[in-house]
Amino acid sequence: MSSYGLSQLLTPEGMALLDSLPEYSEEGSLALSQRLRGEGHSPELIAAALTQSRLRAKARDKFGDFASSMLFTAHGLEQATRLEVAAHHAARFRDAGVQSVADLGCGLGGDTIAKAALGLEVLGVDCDEETAALATVNVRPFPNARITLGRAEDVDFSHLDGAWFDPARRESRRGRTARIHDPEEATPPLSFVRAVADEVGAVGAKLAPAIDHEHLVPGTETQWVSWRGQVLEACMYFGPLARRVGEGALAVPSEATVGPVGALAEGAVIARSALVLGSDGRPAQLVPDSNDEAELRNPPVGSIGAYLWEPDGAVIRAGLLGTLARKIGAHTIDDSIAYLSSDDASRAALDSPLARAFRVREVMPFTTKKIAARLRELEVGTLEVKKRGMDIDPARFRSELKLDRRAPRAATLIATRAGGSRVAIIAEPC
Repeated sequence: MSSYGLSQLLTPEGMALLDSLPEYSEEGSLALSQRLRGEGHSPELIAAALTQSRLRAKARDKFGDFASSMLFTAHGLEQATRLEVAAHHAARFRDAGVQSVADLGCGLGGDTIAKAALGLEVLGVDCDEETAALATVNVRPFPNARITLGRAEDVDFSHLDGAWFDPARRESRRGRTARIHDPEEATPPLSFVRAVADEVGAVGAKLAPAIDHEHLVPGTETQWVSWRGQVLEACMYFGPLARRVGEGALAVPSEATVGPVGALAEGAVIARSALVLGSDGRPAQLVPDSNDEAELRNPPVGSIGAYLWEPDGAVIRAGLLGTLARKIGAHTIDDSIAYLSSDDASRAALDSPLARAFRVREVMPFTTKKIAARLRELEVGTLEVKKRGMDIDPARFRSELKLDRRAPRAATLIATRAGGSRVAIIAEPC
């Protein structure tokens, strides 16, 4: 979007034109552009309005009905926090008694809106002029939110009792944009976030989901968040935002954190957790049940039983596979593979958003010809292929099986390792 087109759009006339446009469609955009030119609108304004109309349609997936009154950039929309996820961030601050908070690196204002919607006074700060201008438009429905152009390092925190950071985690390398996983290389770095936490107390930071556990800060809670199976972020919470066992407004019940050997003490900080937001809207959380790292990470190894679970990525990233296994009464099938299995399963375990459950039909050695022959015998025409610990391309492997698509049955084939061997598990979702 050109700066001239944006300046035209950010006028009462420009916004009225944008809001008058029909629902965006790629097929109808050329005819609409020609009609708007015939009505005397400038090419720059038309281009800006149609771009925003297209981005609003795309943004509905993240912002719902809010998208119809917001403004976007393509990059900003890609990086924006989903409103459903931002609501969980905001609830941490509200539940900790925070009243005023800075949203640093606010982008297009997703987290600013979520916090303002819960009644917090919010100052959104972004160092990009265009982004700050669009965010100003986006927070208009909330008189308790305002946007300013600037850097997080220049903010005066003396009149704030909370801060939320979304550090820039990308950099250009040889003409390409690369993700940054070391939080000390982000802008601002984690060391600055820690310094603000020492001053303010209630501080949260959105970090890369691939952050190495060696970068986690003692005395904080880091929560990995997934949405519909995609791990989106790891959020680090300082001070009163970090949950503790059985203590305070954000307490985790002590009965939920009783491990087999190393039970967590009353008041202990929940260092790591997983938040899973499923397609049905139900949030599910997993917290440690022990202070023993081996117990948290490593379930016992056993054979493939009647049921198989594929743990959510947030659980794996958080290093809580052992906790999940105890929660659903399962074991892993190989000490290097994050699939869980058992012979029995409760309804709660089968329905848990923390792991996708399958009923095992057959287990066989991983040999393409034998797998293809068996699937033909079972009249499988529709096949989902999943893999873990196997160097195969699922789409190519599916084509190599040469299934008859007219065959009436559907199945899931899980290519993995069990007991040190390559196996194919023919299963069906529970």
